[in-house]
Amino acid sequence: MRVEEWLQWYEKIASLLKLDRGKDQLAAEILSKLVAEKSIDLEEVSLQIRGRGVLIFGAGPSLEEDIRLLKKTNLLETCVKIAANGAASAFLELTDVFPDFIVTDLDGRVEDQIRCERLGSVMVVLAHGDNIQRIEEVIPMFSRVLGTTQVEPRPNVYNFGGFTDGDRAVFFAETFTPKFIALAGMDLGTRIGRYSKPTAHQSLERKILKLKICKELLEWFSARTSIPLYNLTCAGVSIKGFQKISPEELNNIIKHHPITS
Repeated sequence: MRVEEWLQWYEKIASLLKLDRGKDQLAAEILSKLVAEKSIDLEEVSLQIRGRGVLIFGAGPSLEEDIRLLKKTNLLETCVKIAANGAASAFLELTDVFPDFIVTDLDGRVEDQIRCERLGSVMVVLAHGDNIQRIEEVIPMFSRVLGTTQVEPRPNVYNFGGFTDGDRAVFFAETFTPKFIALAGMDLGTRIGRYSKPTAHQSLERKILKLKICKELLEWFSARTSIPLYNLTCAGVSIKGFQKISPEELNNIIKHHPITS
């Protein structure tokens, strides 16, 4: 995605949520300095994702059941696993594997994300105006980081598009041409999962509004990509452009009708 194309969306969202673009830009500049010696090369990321199936885990109320159903298949072993923020904690609690990537603005259980990073997860960290102090505190604890922003990129800080951790994970994955993208734990309704509680600076109403923005962005995204898109989430709202399917059905499709990118 061209940054100019994304920034049109950003301006609409910033107006709606009263975001401070200047603070968002400052955060990107601070992150750029913090990751200067630990940034991950994009070609390395591409080698991990290109041509492979990608599972993206949101922190919605269906997450635990979705993981339980996925464990009945071999998708957790064969696909690239990307956790959106708090969903990383579910991996530690419910599985014997860890996410390949964690897309986060660091407002989840950071101690769990640090643990996953030490197990091998790649941190894809967003800097924005509300988490400057957090990135200054936490980034030094990580050994390798891919920095991201929702405004103008800076050295080693990229703008792949996307606003919430969940939809930003989708935009991030699509950049590297996966075989398919499948969502899990992405309910996007009015119920909030236990891995995604509102924080001190965010009310429940604001959280629900962000989930609506996530849905709108995903549906816009689906109309502009040729990559097969699936929604494995067992409950929640439908997302236009993402085929509702069970993990078992997706596993059978891959087994009997290999998807070509």
